[in-house]
Amino acid sequence: MNDAVPQAADTEPDAGAPQDGPPEQPAPQPPYDDGPAGPAPLGVPRTPTGNAEVDAHVERLADADHLTTDGHLEVYEDVHRGLRDALTALDARPGPSPAAPYRGTPGHPSQSAHVHRS
Repeated sequence: MNDAVPQAADTEPDAGAPQDGPPEQPAPQPPYDDGPAGPAPLGVPRTPTGNAEVDAHVERLADADHLTTDGHLEVYEDVHRGLRDALTALDARPGPSPAAPYRGTPGHPSQSAHVHRS
């Protein structure tokens, strides 16, 4: 009786065996680029503030996504200037007029110039 188990055929060719056709060459590698990467969106979400003027300035930050880094400064300075102006305008807006000093409840005797005694 033959107890030999058939061996599975090797799926890889024998290194010493002749191959059909020319030897495989590694795929060409792209040249190493040491330069800066091109512009790419950062994907930073911009949450609306509820103030249309501020939201417009914050949305302007998206313009930097399409510029190289040397163009970011102009966008950032423009947005900063706009936000600063919006905050300054909030300080300059007229609010309620300053109230006259408190002198009691209207019609109360302390408001009268003279007190009538009977």
